[in-house]
Amino acid sequence: MLAEWPPGEPEPTDYWLSTLPVDVRPRDLVRLAKIRWRIEHDYRELKDGLGLDHFEGRSWLGLHRHVTLAAVAQAICTQLRRTPKAPAQA
Repeated sequence: MLAEWPPGEPEPTDYWLSTLPVDVRPRDLVRLAKIRWRIEHDYRELKDGLGLDHFEGRSWLGLHRHVTLAAVAQAICTQLRRTPKAPAQA
């Protein structure tokens, strides 16, 4: 069991149960527990910012093209975010 107890809080704010091996370092365990936020953020960006939920076509092929283009756009955004010399765009 992993618990997050921020300073100044009367009790822990989050809990995680793990079935990972006991030799997993606490740092890795925390990283894996916190990765859910990153996944939710990326999904929200895909859906709201990049238009994943705007598909109104009628074909299976069209849906696949739309999802592929949204995924490529997100990959480009992620690459720009990770590149320190990338200019900030509004």
